Amino acid sequence: MASLPAITNNPDIRFLGKLLGDVIRDYGGAALFERVEAIRSASVERHRGRGDDSATDMALDRLSLDETLDFTRGFMLFSMLANLSEDRHGITAEPGADMAAALERLRADGIGTEATLALLEHALVAPVLTAHPTEVRRKSMIDHRNRIAELLKLRDAGLATTPDGDHVDEAITRQIALLWQTRVLRRERLYVTDEVETALSYLREVFLPTLPALYQRWDRVLGKRCPSFLRPGSWIGGDRDGNPFVVAASMRTALGRASEAVLGYYLDAIHLLGAELSISSELASVDPEVVSLAEASGDEALSRTDEPYRRALSGVYARLAATHLALTGKPAPRPGPLTSLPYATPQDFRTDLVAIAHGLARDHGGALATGGALGRLIRAVETFGFHLATLDMRQNSAVHERVVADLLKGAGVEPDYLALDEPARIALLRRELASLRPLTSPYATYADETMSEIAILHEAARSHAAYGPACITNYVVSMAQSVSDLLEVNLLLKEAGLYRPGQGQGDLPHAAIMAVPLFETIGDLEAAPAVMADYFALPEVAAVAQARGHQEVMIGYSDSNKDGGYLTSTWSLSRASTALAPVFAKAGVAMQLFHGRGGAVGRGGGSSFSAILAQPPGTVQGRIRITEQGEVIAAKYGTRESAATNLEAIAAATLLASLEPERLSSRDYERFSAAMDHLSATAFAAYRDLVYGTEGFRSFFRQMTPIAEISGLKIGSRPASRTKSDRIEDLRAIPWVFSWAQARVMLPGWYGVGTAIAAFEDKALIKEMAAGWPFFAATLANMEQVIAKADMGIAARYAALVQDRALGDTIFKRISDGWHRSRDGLLLATGQAHLLAANPALDASIRLRLPYIEPLNLLQIELIKRRRAGEKDERIGEGILLSINAIATALRNSG
Repeated sequence: MASLPAITNNPDIRFLGKLLGDVIRDYGGAALFERVEAIRSASVERHRGRGDDSATDMALDRLSLDETLDFTRGFMLFSMLANLSEDRHGITAEPGADMAAALERLRADGIGTEATLALLEHALVAPVLTAHPTEVRRKSMIDHRNRIAELLKLRDAGLATTPDGDHVDEAITRQIALLWQTRVLRRERLYVTDEVETALSYLREVFLPTLPALYQRWDRVLGKRCPSFLRPGSWIGGDRDGNPFVVAASMRTALGRASEAVLGYYLDAIHLLGAELSISSELASVDPEVVSLAEASGDEALSRTDEPYRRALSGVYARLAATHLALTGKPAPRPGPLTSLPYATPQDFRTDLVAIAHGLARDHGGALATGGALGRLIRAVETFGFHLATLDMRQNSAVHERVVADLLKGAGVEPDYLALDEPARIALLRRELASLRPLTSPYATYADETMSEIAILHEAARSHAAYGPACITNYVVSMAQSVSDLLEVNLLLKEAGLYRPGQGQGDLPHAAIMAVPLFETIGDLEAAPAVMADYFALPEVAAVAQARGHQEVMIGYSDSNKDGGYLTSTWSLSRASTALAPVFAKAGVAMQLFHGRGGAVGRGGGSSFSAILAQPPGTVQGRIRITEQGEVIAAKYGTRESAATNLEAIAAATLLASLEPERLSSRDYERFSAAMDHLSATAFAAYRDLVYGTEGFRSFFRQMTPIAEISGLKIGSRPASRTKSDRIEDLRAIPWVFSWAQARVMLPGWYGVGTAIAAFEDKALIKEMAAGWPFFAATLANMEQVIAKADMGIAARYAALVQDRALGDTIFKRISDGWHRSRDGLLLATGQAHLLAANPALDASIRLRLPYIEPLNLLQIELIKRRRAGEKDERIGEGILLSINAIATALRNSG
């Protein structure tokens, strides 16, 4: 193995690390500082090849429980500050992942601006925030981090003091001291309302100001106004799958709070514009539309009689304030006249703003004709409407079956719907969908589950009426396996007036919300094309989809990985996407894929830019949605700068994936696909044999990893398992991946791949695939990250927690051998001398962290031993949870 290059810290890490050390010394005392520094130095020396394991362990043994808690917090804060430093220095930014570079690539292929704009007219790129529980930090910690980021920007600008007069370095030290004294762990279980507020903070403070500014940049790059194709989404408050706490009130809270936030943003923007646009009619001609708005405003102030733009904006503000009261039930921060009529739709609000903008452009030209603040506000209204982020509904198909069965029985239509086979179900559902008659009756008695589901559907209808149809457009069906799974959703939507049957003579069926199948397991992904073909074959379905213009299919990375392992999951997702494309083409409907990616590679994590570019030809078509989950939200969208970088990357990648000509020949694709089929089958067999075919593996997993302890973290409103069973099949993919990451195994991100490569005879073909096929290159690049973050030496210590030592040793040897085979196979395929040789920035980032993660792992193991041995000291449990938090922070994409 080649020697590794030296690591060079970036200046921010050195600066912030020194300040953190000063804070620990000042607030924790010299003894604690010296103890922490001794452990840090010993671990760093060992990773540089100048120390040994015992030096690290002996230093850890000297820590009292109180010192253990302080030490863990200190290392967690260092990792948090290192993350901030790397984000600022663009460690996660990728070359070419911006709109200007994408357009240049397209122009080089003869694809001009007009073709790009034509695609964007019908495009949709949507990052969708979800509440999956891998964000282990409290919002207070994130807030302090973001304040440090703002202060560092002042320091970059050469400023010694803040606008308030504080010395910048002292202000940064103060924020680090606040971090040191801020409680890391939540004391209470996280509720859906808490998750709503956390997501709302990102949408309000980052997305709202960032997206209009991004569009302004793209307008300049394109030379024309860019269509508003990138819009955020959310699952928080609408995702009920396995979460009994999401009910109608949750949806009402989520949409209500989002509307209040976006309307407040608009009101502030109008207020500032009113202060700015002081144009006098005595000095400039005024467009008749602006005069009309001014006259209708009701603003009779003598001081503004010659200021039509201010008067027009007074009227706009008054109507918007009335809208705020109507939609939120609360008066605006600066209430307008009570007689003002609210805007019926965001489009009406936009129309008034555009009239003012046209007035400036027509009659004043020059600097006033450019977009500026008014242009950004118009863009915000186009992007965010009155709802801020489009909320998805989601529920498991098994729940729909039960609810539909209850409704049909109550209506006297079918006494035992669940006993019907698929053809009989489809026939019955189609008859009911063609009827205007509702199934629900105020005189019938229904199960509590049915009442809850019907209530949330009626809440969705109320939200459509209040905020506009863009507030909820998709209803995701988890574990979708058949056509009836989708028809059941349409039938439930019909009960709330959100699906309308056609009545002939041009009156076609209409669905205000689209039923979206989520294909999750390997088997479901393989069956997806047939299911969609049968779905489109129904005339009423085809009519609805063709009128809408597109149909979405969601593909799940997490459960397919847990089901079949990393390589088979990745390949099955690609295969399913490819096979779906001709089904949609035949139906005359645009395909919109929704990628259910997580933060960890085992759940689809890794570079979004590379992942989109690696999608099969013809499967993006300008429309893509991607989930953003857990700690990834803070990493990607914690600041406006990082948000702009990541949003532009997915936008640029979507353009390239949609328009760039395919560079892989059909012959090469056939050769590579056949090889991938072989590799996938071998990896699948190895993974299934270990996880589902090995006697005692379930006990091994639950004893080796901190899965039981993770359940003690207050990091999400959703239970860890779908049922009370301890089977791996019933465990959610998130804690499955999270647990393996904590134990430094990262098994879901690589197991089976090494076996597959070793068994494949044509090694030259594997090298050719790695060099010339974006799909395989991205697959290996993502796997390389987790292999680099794994540590079989640390993992062996976790394996020693297994009570049956013979079982533990046997299974762990298989895992360790698999890791070495996967590493060697990856290096063979890529031709590298060592892991991440082709990505030195990421290599340095990971190796910088390893000395800070290892002591945390060792402490966690000892604390778990003591906890499982029956020790009752509450500090042991707190230390375990702190270590989970700290390790997740250091690993970054661990969930």
